[in-house]
Amino acid sequence: LKAWVADNPNLVYWQGLDSLAAPFLFLNFNDESLAWSCLSAFIPKYLHNMFLKDNAAVIQEYLAKFSHLQAFHDPVLFNHLDDIGFIPDLYAIPWVLTMFSHVFPLHKIFHLWDRLLLGNSSFPLCVGLAVLKQLRAQLMEAQFNECILLFSDMPAVDIDNVVSTSMDIFTSTPPTLTWREHDCVREAPGPLDLCSLSVSVLKSEKVGRISGADLLSLANSSAKKVLCVDVRTQEEFKLGTLQDALNLPGEGAFSETGDLVGNKEELEMARRKGRVIAVVGSMKDRMDLTVAEG
Repeated sequence: LKAWVADNPNLVYWQGLDSLAAPFLFLNFNDESLAWSCLSAFIPKYLHNMFLKDNAAVIQEYLAKFSHLQAFHDPVLFNHLDDIGFIPDLYAIPWVLTMFSHVFPLHKIFHLWDRLLLGNSSFPLCVGLAVLKQLRAQLMEAQFNECILLFSDMPAVDIDNVVSTSMDIFTSTPPTLTWREHDCVREAPGPLDLCSLSVSVLKSEKVGRISGADLLSLANSSAKKVLCVDVRTQEEFKLGTLQDALNLPGEGAFSETGDLVGNKEELEMARRKGRVIAVVGSMKDRMDLTVAEG
């Protein structure tokens, strides 16, 4: 650990780095240089900038993306946890900083990391959601205090199930939903790429954003993986939209009681078929965010 800190003068030791190093030391006990090399390659790929002295923005962006992933794949569970105030900040930081090595015993970490190492830097987010899904029944019945107690002494989980579920989540998630500005440097964004957003904006939004490129990729797939809901006015909609898009003008989309008005059958059918429901609109009024979160 001292060698790693000395080799990375712009980074600092954070609690949990020892847990992160433990699997590599265990597997390479008689070859410290190899263990150090493994750790030095692992951290930049999965924990880029997590060990900065001031890492608040990096971690908060990561947690915001984790919330968006929850809302995308399991909005019912997300809404329940959000309603009771059990946010990722309260339980997921040790998961992030140690890539779950502080949570699971070593024999489970070896199995988990064997799969994690084949994925990109967003795969750990999928692992975290897979853990929540396995505990879903307990979480849905729990209130805030029960959730705190549940995660203070993590119950045993089926790691095979976590691995397979995380793979399913990863392959069914639009890549830009989990894209992070504080991840490895990317090329200059194109006109259909996501723009960088401040952490405060990400934390204020309950649903995640995907890029125009991802939306077109889903729309052009033969399996029709997306239902595009255009919330602009009818006049704007008639001027041009995506093929097979559904027009649901944001103004008047909800009744006084908060229920969605119109197009319920089409939306429910899309949900049953597992299609992504992408809400698009105009930057001038941001009704897309209002409808998506509604």
